[in-house]
Amino acid sequence: MEYDPKTPQYLTSDETSFASVSARDRWPVILTGAIDDLHRTVGDVPTTETEKRAEGKTIIEELAKLKYELQHNRQLTPLLEDGEPDIAEYNEELEKRGNPTWYNVPWLYSECYLYRRLATLFNRSKYWKGYDVFSRQKMSTFKSSRPAVLELAGRYRALALEAEKESKEGLSGEQIEEAEQLIFAEMCEICLWGNATDLSLLTSLTYEDIQKLQGSEARKASEKNILVNDMKAAYDVLRDARKTKKAGEERRVDIVLDNAGFELFVDLILAGYLLSSGLATTVVLRPKVVPWFVSDVIPKDFADLLNALAIPQAFYTAADESDSDCKHPPLSDEELKNIDFLFSQWSTFHAEGKLVLRPHRFWTAAGSYWRLPKTASDLHEDLQASELVLFKGDLNYRKLTSDAAWDPTTTFTEAIGPLGPKSGVRILSFRTCKADVVVGLQPGEDERLRQLPGGGGDSGARKWAWSGKWAVVSFCDGKK
Repeated sequence: MEYDPKTPQYLTSDETSFASVSARDRWPVILTGAIDDLHRTVGDVPTTETEKRAEGKTIIEELAKLKYELQHNRQLTPLLEDGEPDIAEYNEELEKRGNPTWYNVPWLYSECYLYRRLATLFNRSKYWKGYDVFSRQKMSTFKSSRPAVLELAGRYRALALEAEKESKEGLSGEQIEEAEQLIFAEMCEICLWGNATDLSLLTSLTYEDIQKLQGSEARKASEKNILVNDMKAAYDVLRDARKTKKAGEERRVDIVLDNAGFELFVDLILAGYLLSSGLATTVVLRPKVVPWFVSDVIPKDFADLLNALAIPQAFYTAADESDSDCKHPPLSDEELKNIDFLFSQWSTFHAEGKLVLRPHRFWTAAGSYWRLPKTASDLHEDLQASELVLFKGDLNYRKLTSDAAWDPTTTFTEAIGPLGPKSGVRILSFRTCKADVVVGLQPGEDERLRQLPGGGGDSGARKWAWSGKWAVVSFCDGKK
């Protein structure tokens, strides 16, 4: 807490904030889903494994107890020891915050506490260590994204083949760079919007057609909802590093991951592009260490995704767990080739050490990223070795800015505090807005957006920033 900004954080007691909506409406639903998932899994445990079934039922009871405490606005209680060092940090901060109740506590601490308390139930068990109550949901969502996965796999393979052909056709360096910058922006936009991505953004693949993207309606329609767009600054950093660094010298990009499933898939598309284009020599993926905020990536999710892509026909045609009678058409030979291209490329990059997973417990700590230089100096030093660190998603943005009630015209550089100038870390944050905090807006922009239908009006709530319709792509060069 001592390293956090003085600007107050959003509280669950503020009924005009998304923090209040989260505590009262979202969290009970999430806990109900966790209970249902574990109940289903316990039911599948053979009756002969009596101890495992009994322990599973006990965890279900604890989840129900947690839900009751939440819905009845009880005090947050100290986390039970589970052998991990962060328990002491959580409990120390809880005490400093005066043992608050669920409906009168900073959102940032309380939602992190919620998922960390879930983790203790499984960490302390004998038979259920490492169980992820959200895993089934993650893979189901990825399977339901089949059309987008197949479409994007085809676009990416065609793009790679076209780039290889153009490199042999004697285009000038200026032409290649112009095309590359546009493709980088398209890849970033796909990464930004995730499932909402308009895959028509990659319909044009030749150099001549890539030029036309500058004026395409698809691109304009996508870009008009990006309120802050610093993608070019990030591209310039990677381009300049490629020009100035010696051959064989590492040029690393880190991606602090957000959601599993399709969003991890598009993150890997971006990682593959950065490596194959030479904009990076290494990409480090930064997952969480425990199941987090329902769908955040843990190392197992990376393995699950690659395993699914290794046998795409079986994965995408298998009957749904919820509807065994539902039939899925087989993948075509061309679709299988496209998936195999991605799987082969990513597997090769991973095997060669160019695509690396590097989890760290800091990402599941209770506080903001303002604390990073002081409380996780090893991680801070590691990130300083990167050319660019991409922070994906709403949660990472809220942690970068300490989920504080900044004036929306506050600069991103100011709002990220110790990770700003001279931190040694270059940051690019991709974020579709799904909560109150937002910075870097032009004067009057927040007021304009509030007056749009569903924007919040004069209610005091910044509802336009809850919908995911608007986005910010914010850059800070902490190496200066």
